[in-house]
Amino acid sequence: MKYEVQLKLKQILDKRNITQLQLSELSGVRQSTISDIVRGSRTVINFEHLSKISKALELKSIDEIIDFKK
Repeated sequence: MKYEVQLKLKQILDKRNITQLQLSELSGVRQSTISDIVRGSRTVINFEHLSKISKALELKSIDEIIDFKK
């Protein structure tokens, strides 16, 4: 069985009215990296980046940002 991993970063940013630039400043992750993640053009995600973004957004659980689909 194959799973697709989908990041919900765009939805979170839209819901919280946070720009990619603001998230970059809060997390210390380059804006271009955040843009790539939002667009879904990244095929490899650095766990450190994901951790920094999650911490900056004060997420309580990883499933708030990651969605697994069959």
